[in-house]
Amino acid sequence: MKLLILGGTEFVGRAVVEAALGRGWEVTVFHRGRHAPPAGVRSLHGDRTTGPEGLAALATGSWDAVVDTWSGAPSAVRDAARLLADRVGRYAYVSSRSVYSWPPAAGLAEDGPLVEGSPDAGDVPYAESKMGGELAATAAFGAERTLHVRAGLIIGPYENIGRLPWWLGRVARGGTVLAPGPRSLPLQYVDARDLAEWTLDAVAAGLSGPYNLVSPPGHTTMGELLDACVRVTGADVELRWAEPEAVLAAGLEPWSELPVWLPPGEMYDAMHTADVSRAVAAGLRCRPVEETVADTWAWLESIGGVAPRRPDRPEVGLSPEREADFLAKYDPAGGDR
Repeated sequence: MKLLILGGTEFVGRAVVEAALGRGWEVTVFHRGRHAPPAGVRSLHGDRTTGPEGLAALATGSWDAVVDTWSGAPSAVRDAARLLADRVGRYAYVSSRSVYSWPPAAGLAEDGPLVEGSPDAGDVPYAESKMGGELAATAAFGAERTLHVRAGLIIGPYENIGRLPWWLGRVARGGTVLAPGPRSLPLQYVDARDLAEWTLDAVAAGLSGPYNLVSPPGHTTMGELLDACVRVTGADVELRWAEPEAVLAAGLEPWSELPVWLPPGEMYDAMHTADVSRAVAAGLRCRPVEETVADTWAWLESIGGVAPRRPDRPEVGLSPEREADFLAKYDPAGGDR
């Protein structure tokens, strides 16, 4: 299988490259040259942000499939897809569950209502950019040759957003850690490597259309995630569990200050209750949370403990001062101190 990856040097793209190389596929990576791709690939350099002229390196060549992880202007997907449509068999676009109209209902499947989007748009909000990217890929390749991988929360080695790396770093510092509850709160996410393997399986099988791609409901919980962080770091730590009402009353921000975590309610339903039965039926397999956490910690240690961060994404995580202030006032027996 000859595979072209648009991106391929960071996080999800890198996971796809490594998975394809592991299968013995012939891999070409088109990227800007800011980060080195894994060994064993053919590199082509260009810059999609400059329009069609930035795609000159893709003017020739043919591939069985392309995987595109782009999350910026839909027009960049449009330009690449149009250029490649006659020389590539299938187009797999790593989209997002953000394409569903807000608020998405609990248990929403792939037939849910979608946001508006345009394949010709420039810089637009994230949901519209992913919707526009889907439309652009489909317009160029046709519905039967286009796969939309609608991922939710993605974690794992090489994460450059900082969610799981923040929790691992905080737990590794030790002491008393604010743990937003309840412990039994189910989480949905996908390890980037499981996303990569499923996507390559789907491409090889000729699948098309949209697929929600996160772990099945009940795959893990907030308690199991943080317990795994404690075990793999070996830290001397106490997880101080706090009920959602107390966390919110203190003004702490779910998702941004407390990554991964969302309290029960509309936001939680949107992120952690997806119907993934279609992807599971098509072979989705999700490794245990312990493995994802352990491998992410091993990767962090190998690069000095500090994860890279995408410059277009805000920093995540609770400051030590705000955590200490909350813990000083919080009484788990009921009420503030």
